[in-house]
Amino acid sequence: MSDLTLHDSLSEIAAADWDAVAAPEQAEGRPRDPFTTHRFLAALEASGSTGPGTGWQARPLVLREDGRILAATPLYVKSHSQGEYIFDHGWADALDRAGGRYYPKLQIAVPFTPATGRRFLGDAAHRETLWQSAIAVAAQNRLSSVHATFCTVDEADALAGVEGTLHRVTQQFHWENRRYSGFEEFLADLSSRKRKMIRKERETARASGLAIRALTGDQIEPRHWDAFWAFYQDTGNRKWGRPYLTREAFARFHETMRDDMLLVLAFNGDRPVAGALNFIGRDTLFGRYWGCIEDHPCLHFELCYYQAIDWAIAQGLQRVEAGAQGEHKLARGYLPVETHSIHWIADRSFRAAVDRYLQAERRAVGEEIDVLTAYGPFRKCEARE
Repeated sequence: MSDLTLHDSLSEIAAADWDAVAAPEQAEGRPRDPFTTHRFLAALEASGSTGPGTGWQARPLVLREDGRILAATPLYVKSHSQGEYIFDHGWADALDRAGGRYYPKLQIAVPFTPATGRRFLGDAAHRETLWQSAIAVAAQNRLSSVHATFCTVDEADALAGVEGTLHRVTQQFHWENRRYSGFEEFLADLSSRKRKMIRKERETARASGLAIRALTGDQIEPRHWDAFWAFYQDTGNRKWGRPYLTREAFARFHETMRDDMLLVLAFNGDRPVAGALNFIGRDTLFGRYWGCIEDHPCLHFELCYYQAIDWAIAQGLQRVEAGAQGEHKLARGYLPVETHSIHWIADRSFRAAVDRYLQAERRAVGEEIDVLTAYGPFRKCEARE
């Protein structure tokens, strides 16, 4: 007999039980991505990055049969729309102006992580049960909406047919590995102008005299996290006002996930002055955070984009996901791709208005991807030098 449970915390669920549906492939190596693993989500809770006072209150939804987890989803009660990267602030404003109340809402997501991955964990046969159950929780508690963001295209396609479900398409920029043997072979695929630009940017970054080191696992030391925390604070304060992760989060990541992370640091002598943090999936490198305490020309491009490509090629990974937004990534070999989310809104009239908007947005995103791809940096008919 199966039953659904809405938990108050991920800590109520054993790590092995959660990971059996969240990342069963890690029994034979790395998970497809580390973000839905128990160790990542639990680190966010234990560090105070999510939980009381953050606007992210975990309510993981679990389907069991005879005590065994069949499926689960990382569900959160949200009191704002920060840290999601699928922007619905305009929807909140519109509903508030119409006399409604948008918050709180339910969010199926990985907090602060704009990376596509499975959101309905376990056998695909249970996806609809989880989605319908989340909708029922929202309806019973008179919440405005349910959102599953950065889900896979398979999940979006499968659930878009559920009554009242809206499908949203947005875009990111990803780098694809075309079986390159090295960075120079990647450059050979680019137009001569873009090839020369990237070489010049790499030369400019290296001319600073900084030493660049790519660290993972036990190569990462506590002092490196102290330095990166300063970088992260600086970027967070400038970009979104308050960094989402606490210092304790990085300590927890180091304790349980250091083999899942690549930290690229630039040193001025023995002192780290800039860094980029990536998470490592089975076939993808996920770029997440960047920061610096010294400004050097082109260093951001080198640490965030070119070092990531170098490392992905060396490790045989298929792609680099460079995070949200940023058309400047196009010139550096990162092409636009679709990202997907699904949404349910309780108010039928408001839902219909949002649906009309999303239909127009999907067409616009598709057209923009076509245009940007056509203007991409890769050679068309040009002969390889």
